[in-house]
Amino acid sequence: MGIRLPSSLIPNAKQILKMQLGFTKKQSDVVPRGHVAVYVGDIQRKRFVVPVSFLNHPSFQQLLNQVEEEFGFHHPHGGLTIPCKEDAFIDLTSRLQLLEG
Repeated sequence: MGIRLPSSLIPNAKQILKMQLGFTKKQSDVVPRGHVAVYVGDIQRKRFVVPVSFLNHPSFQQLLNQVEEEFGFHHPHGGLTIPCKEDAFIDLTSRLQLLEG
C-alpha cells in the first residue's frame, strides 16, 4: 500500500528533498567556470570570486608569495585564504580588472 502523488507534484517533491538533504548548492556557492573563490581578511573572512587569469598576474603573484611566506600553505579554512585587508584586495582586483577589460 503506497501513497500516490499526482505526477505534477513529483518534480517539485524531488527538488524539495534535494534542497533539504543538501544536494543542491546555493547560488552564492557556485563558482563560474574560469574563476576561483578566495577568502580575504585577517579575522573575519569574506568570499570573493575572481578570474583564474588574475592568479598569473605579477601583482597577484606577489600577494600570494607574501601569504605563503607569512602563513605557509596550510589553511584550516579549507580554501585559498588571503589574510590581507579587504580594501587592499579590492584595490588590486579592480586594477587587474581594468587591465583585462
